[in-house]
Amino acid sequence: MNVLVIGANGKVGKHLVRLLGQHGAHRVKALIRKPDQAEALEHLGAETVVADLEGTVGEIAAAIQGSDAVVFTAGSGGNTGADKTLLIDLDGAVKAMEAAEQAGIRRFIMVSALHAENREQWPESIKPYYVAKHYADRLLEASNLDYTILRPGGLTDDAGTGKVDTIGDLTSHTIPREDVAATVVAVLEEKQTYRRAIDLVSGSTPIAEAIR
Repeated sequence: MNVLVIGANGKVGKHLVRLLGQHGAHRVKALIRKPDQAEALEHLGAETVVADLEGTVGEIAAAIQGSDAVVFTAGSGGNTGADKTLLIDLDGAVKAMEAAEQAGIRRFIMVSALHAENREQWPESIKPYYVAKHYADRLLEASNLDYTILRPGGLTDDAGTGKVDTIGDLTSHTIPREDVAATVVAVLEEKQTYRRAIDLVSGSTPIAEAIR
């Protein structure tokens, strides 16, 4: 499968590019905003293509053309204001969905956030981020794409364990970024995850088993 990663230069994105680059059944292309980001990602096994989420849908569609799946794991980052959160985490995500439809790509994986669907659990300190994730998820659910929404808990830089919880009483509220990336790889071709949203935290179940 040809997989296009949006947000490839981010912390989850870099893990994902590396894992896809090591996977014999997939080829990975990284969408980047700056040409100087290319070398490090190519070293991880990716082709690169330059496009900006603040550009047009047509420009993004041209960049992702020929892919079989799109993974959206981009974010404006914790050091930007609510304006960039709106432009990247919400409008950038919606542009990516529209671009996928325009390019004839049906498979779309969204990396969202735990409790994005539930306003009652949004932390006040990052409420604009949750607003963006909430409405991006809702628009994806209303699309014709074969989507999977992954809603990870608080992201850590710990080494991945390869084990998660996805259902029931979530005993953890965090997860290593490496395990989020590994879960993206696991759901890519699992049709039972199509048109579903999955909560994701560290746990005791191997990722492949949890996804099945």
